[in-house]
Amino acid sequence: MRVARQFCVAALLAVAVPGTLAAQTTTLAANAQNDETEPALLVADSVFVEDSSRLIASGNVEALHDGLRLTATRILFDQDKGTLTIEGPIRITDETGNLLLADAAEMNEGLRDGLLKGARMVMDDQLQLASVEAQRVGGRYTQLSRVAVTSCQVCGRNEVPLWQIRADRVIHDEEERQLWFEGAQLRVLDVPVFWWPQLRLPDPSLKRARGFLTPTIRSTSLLGTGIRVPYFIPMGDHQDITLTPYVSPETRTLEVRYRRAFSNGTIELNGAVTRDTLVPDATRGYLFAEGEFGLTGGFTLEFDIQSVSDDSYFNEYDYGPSERLESSITLTRARRDDFLQADITHFETLRASEENDTQPSNVVNAEYEKRFFPDRIGGELRLGTALHSHYRYSDVDIDEDGDGVVDGRDVSRLTAEASWRRKWTLSGGIRAGVEGYLWADRYAVAQDSTSDSNAAQLTPAAAVELRWPLIRRDSTGGRTLLEPVAQLGWIGGDRPNVASDESTRVEFDEANLLSLSRYPASDRRERGRLAAAGLRWLHEAPGGWTASMTVGRIWRAEPDEDLSRSSGLDGDSSDWLIAGGFANPLGLSITARGLLDEDAQFDKAEARASWANDRVDLGATYVMLVEDPLEDRDESQAEWGFEGSYRVNTNWTTSAEWRYDLADRRLDRTGLGLQYRNECVQVEFSVIRKFASATNLEPSTDFGLTVALTGFGTAGSDKEYRRTCN
Repeated sequence: MRVARQFCVAALLAVAVPGTLAAQTTTLAANAQNDETEPALLVADSVFVEDSSRLIASGNVEALHDGLRLTATRILFDQDKGTLTIEGPIRITDETGNLLLADAAEMNEGLRDGLLKGARMVMDDQLQLASVEAQRVGGRYTQLSRVAVTSCQVCGRNEVPLWQIRADRVIHDEEERQLWFEGAQLRVLDVPVFWWPQLRLPDPSLKRARGFLTPTIRSTSLLGTGIRVPYFIPMGDHQDITLTPYVSPETRTLEVRYRRAFSNGTIELNGAVTRDTLVPDATRGYLFAEGEFGLTGGFTLEFDIQSVSDDSYFNEYDYGPSERLESSITLTRARRDDFLQADITHFETLRASEENDTQPSNVVNAEYEKRFFPDRIGGELRLGTALHSHYRYSDVDIDEDGDGVVDGRDVSRLTAEASWRRKWTLSGGIRAGVEGYLWADRYAVAQDSTSDSNAAQLTPAAAVELRWPLIRRDSTGGRTLLEPVAQLGWIGGDRPNVASDESTRVEFDEANLLSLSRYPASDRRERGRLAAAGLRWLHEAPGGWTASMTVGRIWRAEPDEDLSRSSGLDGDSSDWLIAGGFANPLGLSITARGLLDEDAQFDKAEARASWANDRVDLGATYVMLVEDPLEDRDESQAEWGFEGSYRVNTNWTTSAEWRYDLADRRLDRTGLGLQYRNECVQVEFSVIRKFASATNLEPSTDFGLTVALTGFGTAGSDKEYRRTCN
């Protein structure tokens, strides 16, 4: 029978009687016990006390003290000296999960200080430090001599790890969770590669450590072959900064990222400063700033600021968007029965075909909506108001550049809205609904010779809607829904003589089939009488797969000339809306949507298919748009896109991307990637070719290479890739 005993610094054996203790459990009083330290618990097959001052425990010995757990073959405790002589194999586990193995040890009774022979340290179940001996000092430091460090699995005595760091001495600081190396040498397959006189690395449990992060080698046809070396600097628990020098034969760039967390929000700044040969004698760069804060009263403040030195910078360095920059400040509050939002936005175009002076660069929006549930009339009543204004820098009141838009037009709009809606369930399960609207709009237009300077309108609208959801359940547990829907609507009033800058792109899809107006903003509304009808089908199979389809169409008394061909809504009857989807438990997902005209030709179509499982992650997209001058599209556009990855085995993963312009019959972008990962290293290689286009004037080829030694806090953990020794 095993024997359990508690012991402490003084008087461990004050009441013990010399002799063999067997088949009993005894608590020994500690007259001089430290009140701040719990007594240690000793468990062994046999405990023997000799000379009233020496305790000998042998056979499956376990000792627990202050979060530490020790197992050994034999322990000899000398009360007079306050030391433990331990015979191995020894295994010590601390409260953080770090493991220390040794052949023999001399330690104090608190297991915090001492000398261990043939020591091996395993941190976070991944990083291994093997040494000739280790010394524990102050309960905080572990000093190892003649050390080999690796996170690679080593199965045989003569097996060489993929990489290792050899050092004369390594000190582990448990409190700061840092590893300090002296005379460190990096070896790959036991071949020396680098040498450092001193080196500091975080242990695997530290998530935020000052120091270098994983470097990246990048080679492009524009910038040559260069290297990025990030350096991470934590500033307390709530903020940090990362400085990344990027050096190549063509550029000297410093990238900066700053993050800070507050009690009520966060901010993040990203930027870069560049001197290169592409634009000689000029300092280039960019700055992005974003943040979000929770304010009193349930308000949320968000900002996103974007700025760049020149239009081609992002194409050459791939830091941000290549078409437009959008800077905004937004204040929002959303509650159960009301919503408020106000924002200021500044747009900056990067397209060579556009001028910032003739674009609506400064935009102000504000809206508020509140809903009520009146008892007398039932249903839901909504009241709201919206303010919109946009400004162009140009003062020209005509279309000088020939793009179909007045160069200097500035518009302000104030809208008030009242709406009421109610639904009933009729006999046979038919759902009926009625809606009523009243909009009041006021416009102020400046610098536009084609529009009225001031205009106002009052627009009433009403609609009746019917739905008949039919559900069938089969004997196998499957369920099918068939739902015909129909709507009759009317929108009154006349459209004022005000040009539209907001509703320039109209989408017709399943979500707005039964809407009274499909324009995205209130500066345009559909007019007159209209009818809509559709059929929705949904099937859920007991095997887990689902399929759906929606077919719909809209008829109107008079066509709307402001609706473009590609919207599918021009003419007195719309295109047929056809949309469907399929998904199964094997990871296959397909969605498709199209607008089919009277000639059985698609005016707009889009589709996406994806398949994902443990080894494969594939995705393909198709987009087609017809020629449409109202949407500034002088020719049809069509594009195929593909991206995917395939996990060849546990360690190797390949990836690819491909984008093809069907209209121009040319490749737009293509790329390949290869990744190798095991328990101690991660290597990624990529090559991307970007071809010339409207937004990318210079074709370029980018090569990327990243090598990370995993097992340290900065490189993450790859325990899932750890091999098993036979």
